[in-house]
Amino acid sequence: MAEVFDCADSSQLLAAARAARQAIGRGDLVVLPTDTVYGVGADAFSPEAVTKLLEAKGRGRQSPPPVLIPDLATLGALAADANDAVRGLADRFWPGALTMNLFANPSLSWDLGDTGGTVALRMPDQPLTLELLRETGPLAVSSANATGEPAARAVADAERMLGESVAVYLDAGETPGDGTPSTIIDATRLTVEGGTVRVLREGGVSRDTLAAVLTEIAPDAIIED
Repeated sequence: MAEVFDCADSSQLLAAARAARQAIGRGDLVVLPTDTVYGVGADAFSPEAVTKLLEAKGRGRQSPPPVLIPDLATLGALAADANDAVRGLADRFWPGALTMNLFANPSLSWDLGDTGGTVALRMPDQPLTLELLRETGPLAVSSANATGEPAARAVADAERMLGESVAVYLDAGETPGDGTPSTIIDATRLTVEGGTVRVLREGGVSRDTLAAVLTEIAPDAIIED
């Protein structure tokens, strides 16, 4: 039976953190809060756990999950070329609602699905989840909903859709904002000399805001239509 912890209750926090770590460690799924919507997470370095995540959402390998990370140092470890322009975006928008698709470090032993050698990275602006990430390491995390259903902004919604496929639910109340997801960009062709950025999904960071920051950190970079 899935465990549900009220993380607004300080007396439950220690037990919640322990249960979440243990679940991740044995390859199970955990629902956790982010600054956008609730996510369902698994050990990014366990192919079996990632498969569980995809199956719980009703997705196949053609829809690999993003990876949440706790800090900028992890960006350098997971991305093949975290150049100054990429780091400039991370400095400005992380923690926050920007997901960057980058070439993955080829030495990593993981299997997130059919990624084409890339990985989508984000550092969420959610203290509870950042602390968990510091303890577990990177987590493959997708929105905590069945494919085709609205993203969950409350644990009860996630539990209704995902049920017993999840071992631990961390309830931190309703997520802030209106449930707008993160903005996803393809930054694989962004360089310090310029290059291009493609917006794959506009969300919490607007195209105009992204363009303004790019002008500062990589003046010759362009956003493709």
